[in-house]
Amino acid sequence: MALEAPIRLTALSHGAGCACKIGPGALSELLAALPSEADGNLLVGVETRDDAGVYRISDDLALVQSVDFFTPIVDDPRDFGRIAAANALSDVYAMGGRPVTALNLVAFSLERLPGAVLAEILAGGAEVAERAGVAIVGGHSIDDPEPKYGLAVTGLVHPDRVVRNSTASAGDVLFLTKPVGGGAVTTAAKRGIAPEDALRSCTEVMAILNAEAAEAALSVGASAMTDVTGFGLLGHLHELALASGVDAQVESAAVPAIEGAVDLLAAGAVAGGTQRNRDWVEPNVEWDAAVPEAVRALLCDAMTSGGLLVAASPQRADAMEDALAAAAADAARIGTLGGGEPGRIAVR
Repeated sequence: MALEAPIRLTALSHGAGCACKIGPGALSELLAALPSEADGNLLVGVETRDDAGVYRISDDLALVQSVDFFTPIVDDPRDFGRIAAANALSDVYAMGGRPVTALNLVAFSLERLPGAVLAEILAGGAEVAERAGVAIVGGHSIDDPEPKYGLAVTGLVHPDRVVRNSTASAGDVLFLTKPVGGGAVTTAAKRGIAPEDALRSCTEVMAILNAEAAEAALSVGASAMTDVTGFGLLGHLHELALASGVDAQVESAAVPAIEGAVDLLAAGAVAGGTQRNRDWVEPNVEWDAAVPEAVRALLCDAMTSGGLLVAASPQRADAMEDALAAAAADAARIGTLGGGEPGRIAVR
């Protein structure tokens, strides 16, 4: 459906994509206050801050459930829908599951914006869902002057094949399947200073499904897995390391970056969510003095619809590297896990 005139969706939101999340520090305090669940069929709950909940319904079948929505990350409505859908589906892939159904979540004002804009957002989401083999079975909408879109997703997994963020081991090798830096590029775009080629590259990275990367990781045998979104690479790695009782070492030069992101960070295009991430995780990080300031910001970048962070045993590391490289063009080996203080990260 053609729109009569371009509308800057990002100008209508206070944040952008996953950068509009509640900060990880505040969220951790809120989650810690929740009562624990005693249901023995709940295989994964909130305790380890994993990507999705997993509930066993039989000896050979479990449900994987997640929900994710956010404010516009780009101005093009269809691209916004594509990115939001890929981001929501990623949580199920990160648990080793297969997404099967989804519900649209919509906040939108038909008084302030043409219905054609919403139609394009929904079409973008439907495009990605169809590509993933996911049926959109309904949804819910509210009137809201600040647009928001996402999906509530249900997936399936065998109870014995759930991949968690809490099962990594000392000696495991770390891989990342997409470049980071989306928060920097989209923040620069909102300020009108992002180069067109960087924004185009960033949009396509965010719209990539993690399905093939997850399939590759599962085929080799991942020790643990999570996806990299609003809390940044180091934030999600910290959660994985803490839940698994290990520490981590990251080779900063090996971490792939979206085109132009490091230069934009050096120029000051730091998302508010990125700064919150850094404030939260930095007490657990030991930076090598040689790591540039812009790269430090990159590793804390509030990414939207990022890649999978995969841990694999040393024996499977080479096979994992080959499998991920075949499935994801930017996949890279970025570090290792060790037996030090749980949750600590050394960046060189």
